[in-house]
Amino acid sequence: MHLHNSASERLEPVRTVDGVARLYVCGITPYDATHLGHAATYLAFDTLGRALRQSGVEVDYAQNITDVDDPLFERANATNVDWQELAQEQTDLFRSDMAALRVIPPDSYVRVQDVLVEPADAVGRLVERDLGYAVPTPDADGDDIYFDLAAVEASGLYEPGFVSHFAPERLAEAFVEFGGDPDREGKRSTFDPLLWRAARPEEPSWPSPVGRGRPGWHVECAIIATGALGEHVSIQAGGRDLRFPHHEMSAAHASGLTGKPFADHYAHAGLIAYEGTKMSKSLGNLVLVSKLVAAGHDPAAIRLAVLSHHYREDWEWFDGELDAAAARLDTWRAAAARSEPSPEHAPVQRLREAIADDLDTPAAIRLVDEWAAQERPSAAMRTAVDALLGIRL
Repeated sequence: MHLHNSASERLEPVRTVDGVARLYVCGITPYDATHLGHAATYLAFDTLGRALRQSGVEVDYAQNITDVDDPLFERANATNVDWQELAQEQTDLFRSDMAALRVIPPDSYVRVQDVLVEPADAVGRLVERDLGYAVPTPDADGDDIYFDLAAVEASGLYEPGFVSHFAPERLAEAFVEFGGDPDREGKRSTFDPLLWRAARPEEPSWPSPVGRGRPGWHVECAIIATGALGEHVSIQAGGRDLRFPHHEMSAAHASGLTGKPFADHYAHAGLIAYEGTKMSKSLGNLVLVSKLVAAGHDPAAIRLAVLSHHYREDWEWFDGELDAAAARLDTWRAAAARSEPSPEHAPVQRLREAIADDLDTPAAIRLVDEWAAQERPSAAMRTAVDALLGIRL
């Protein structure tokens, strides 16, 4: 299995840790429904997990739910809903969407609010090591705690842009875009991220060695990943927009705690646009999986429509894609209905090879099209399509 590594910018074989492919994929912030941008990411890495398991590699897959975060609290306040109720409702909806799309559930599915003691203790340890420092915060009960990137960089465990390869100007833009505060007075360095937000009035907060508050986004993922998978993981994965600051910062946090590189591989899915703009909750231009299913669309056709694009590709969703996928699915199912046992396994092997080549699902789909065009297709391909592409024929 070869997968593009964002850090090295080349295809590399997936490596195991102690014989296991340890996969961490960043989960949702549950304040709104699952859109196709989410679905594309989780379908990509579901395909990765399927391919590894089919090749005989054991997979240990962990995913978080970021249910302690500013956007969730802001949405709860705006809609006058309890934040925990909103988080649970949207988490349940997300999981039902993933089940409809036949995404194999992670082995560890961890909500931040269930492990708050761990990041709190981790922040305390980072401060003790002078990797975290206090910034005076007059409007809070205590001080905010920031992470000292320069100290970790000096240890050789972090380099700005090592995953994103952004120029300094783009690093600054991305840092602000994802909630960073480069101009915060008292910070040691521009890109130092927030480790612990001191308690503010009417905000949820929890105890920690550095006072009441709540963890920052990046340290939440670092703690969940290492807690579920160990100090070193095979792959950290997610959408392409997470490369910086989130994936670089969470890796830096993990390395600061363990003294080791965090991951062998950084894998990223492309972004989906709709009506000419990147699909995002803030813009409201969402195509929701739950609404497509409620409208009567076959979830297998939704899955097929997404997999017809390469996972690293940025692309735009058009409503006609679903009709095309449904027609293709009908053709495949008609072929499956007339399939026969056969000793010929070369088509299945080619399907495996296509997916093993950086999850080339468009090439895999073309191979299934060729199979479906045969007068007497092999029944083995029907099983392979189910196992590798997650589409039951």
